[in-house]
Amino acid sequence: MNQISCPKCSKEELIKSGVIKGRQRFNCKTCNYSFTVLKQGKSIDPYYVIKSLQLYIEGISFREIERILGISHVSVMNWVKKYNIKAPENYEYRPSYKVLNHSELISYIQSKENLKNTGCVITEIGDKFMLIKWERFRKNSF
Repeated sequence: MNQISCPKCSKEELIKSGVIKGRQRFNCKTCNYSFTVLKQGKSIDPYYVIKSLQLYIEGISFREIERILGISHVSVMNWVKKYNIKAPENYEYRPSYKVLNHSELISYIQSKENLKNTGCVITEIGDKFMLIKWERFRKNSF
């Protein structure tokens, strides 16, 4: 367990001094400073941070990532800034995606027409799989 220390003098000699709005107050025995314990923020599993960034790099928008993973688009934007992820190049195509379970993924891939003339990436999301695909166009160089 984390030991609480005084924010003013950093000593750990504290006494409880009541509760305000559901948060414990403390009084430092050394410098007589009174303070409230800061609320701990929520933490998100690093798995979802990595998945969010992978989807962003593949061209999925912040809002779409929010809908897929259930994580705020603002959080995804903050991670992109924090880890200095460069925006994907603005291509003329837009990737499409499907979220499938294992058996659906197998049958989708076995159909040769589904992936004809496309590129694709398959990534795991919890107990499902996400298939991201985009059309490949062959330019004539004649």
